[in-house]
Amino acid sequence: MKVPSVFEGFWWRVEERELWWRHSFLDNISLNFSLGSVDGLITITSARLGPGKRVAVWWEAKLDMSGLALGLVGNICMSFLFFPVTRGSSVLRLIGLTSEASVRYHIWIGHVAMIIFTSHGLCYLVYWANTEQMTQVLKWDKIEVSNMAGEIALFSGLAVWATSLPRIRRKMFELFYYTHHLYILFVVFFVFHVGFAYSCIMLPGFYLFLVDRFLRFLQSQQRVSLVSAPVLPCQTVELNFSKSPELSYTPTSILLVNVPGISKLQWHPFTITSNSNMDPDKLSIIKSEGSWSSELYQKFSTPFSTNRFEVSIEGPYGPASTHFLRYVTPKQDLFPCFCNGKYRTLYDMEYPPQARYIPQILLICAFKKSIDLTMLKLILPVSGDTIDISCLQLQIEAYVTRENVAAEDNHKPLKTIWFKPNAVDAPVSAILGPDSWLWLGLIISSSFVIFLLLIGILTRYYIYSIDHGSNVVYATAARADFNILFICLAIAMTATTAYLWNKKRNRKGMSQTQNMDIPPTTSPAWCNSDRKLESLLHQSLMQATKVHYGERPDLKRILFERKGSSVGVIVSGPRELRQEVAAIFGSGLADNLHFESMSFTW
Repeated sequence: MKVPSVFEGFWWRVEERELWWRHSFLDNISLNFSLGSVDGLITITSARLGPGKRVAVWWEAKLDMSGLALGLVGNICMSFLFFPVTRGSSVLRLIGLTSEASVRYHIWIGHVAMIIFTSHGLCYLVYWANTEQMTQVLKWDKIEVSNMAGEIALFSGLAVWATSLPRIRRKMFELFYYTHHLYILFVVFFVFHVGFAYSCIMLPGFYLFLVDRFLRFLQSQQRVSLVSAPVLPCQTVELNFSKSPELSYTPTSILLVNVPGISKLQWHPFTITSNSNMDPDKLSIIKSEGSWSSELYQKFSTPFSTNRFEVSIEGPYGPASTHFLRYVTPKQDLFPCFCNGKYRTLYDMEYPPQARYIPQILLICAFKKSIDLTMLKLILPVSGDTIDISCLQLQIEAYVTRENVAAEDNHKPLKTIWFKPNAVDAPVSAILGPDSWLWLGLIISSSFVIFLLLIGILTRYYIYSIDHGSNVVYATAARADFNILFICLAIAMTATTAYLWNKKRNRKGMSQTQNMDIPPTTSPAWCNSDRKLESLLHQSLMQATKVHYGERPDLKRILFERKGSSVGVIVSGPRELRQEVAAIFGSGLADNLHFESMSFTW
């Protein structure tokens, strides 16, 4: 986009498209609440009010109708809540949402939903207290709405909501992660509260989420092959995995990683730093922040057996296309970046080498200490023979903000740990193979058909014999139980079958990886043959780098000095940095600049 539209406050700074989506969603919520309230209040007439009680009964009736309208509107929020966190969904790829943006939408919808549901519950508590009907709090009706189930769902949702606030989520991630699984109780008792038939308003999004979640569970049970782990002196670790050549992903994709040696339950998101076009058999991720990353660094910094290091993954997940590549055209004179470590995306041009237009690239990066400059070595691709960095018109301006001179330990060598392949480990591959969209569509359609058949047989030959079609004998909660059970069974059957079929088809690639013979503690022979090329690439990188000590980049000056007719600017880093650059663009003083923001944090 040319100039970012921004809005500060609770909603943070967002782009024009995001503002449009939010305003449309909130307008829809407001309209449905207004219509629900009006429809309910129309039925309340003066003739129904007793003498002397007109004001009190009218107020109570309005409160009752408002609570009902809030509940109906909350169901609309539920219908959108699970779409953004369905990582493998084609819906996200269709509208071009990244994983980070999807999680942000999920957070926004979750806030709105919990505000509405909390207001819904409070309205009825006040209504019951004023009408002396507090016994309704413990009501679990066999056929109609179950109030107690709604209260259990609300308390579960409040626990999830409280622990997902940014301050708690970032400082006590484990509490956030474990408490978030209460969404299971929330959904189950929500269905018990309103009945399965009415809860079908959220079924499309939740059904896709269940399919995606079960596939991720199956993928997470497989240990993956970790090839090497370069350990940088700046307490940064890069993990290089073996991957199937068929696996393709876009830059900015994420991979969720679990290391049982640190925690069997914690899954941490990593941004993939390798390029599937350039590294057909390697997948790389980098981690340098947080307590979990510190434990990982300590494990690799101390001597240990390198025969095997157990790692499980989920993903990768990413957008269908890299929208920022629209700037890489002959019309673009310069391609400056303000980044915090995701460097290898510079190489992704998605064209054959002879057809590529290589733009001028200015990389602006800021570090706290000079030892962090070693992260620039990670600009080099994993496979050193895939690109000559000298062909890039690359200039790097590195700023060290907390030191005035280079530290003595700035030139510590990069330590690389090599792991011996294990027969039980597999290369990273797409869980449903190269035809994943075909398989996913087959799983969704066939599982839903199986669910309809199972529930049809149950209704015809069991429930009908008891209820005889009256819908007043067989308990609503029992119907909901069977519906939930059959949905889970249908998804488990079809997803497991598809997973096992594709796993069997991928065994050839796995056997090739297992036959590799790499010494456990030293670099393999094929890597030693590339040392000279790697050294030349490193020299080219150093020649393109200028380091500034004891100062911060003057972003406004740097941007306004770009005199090209059309300059694309990608900003990646802390929210304050992205806001600062967005404010510069918002001033409208530079007509040749095009803004693009990339965030790798939730």
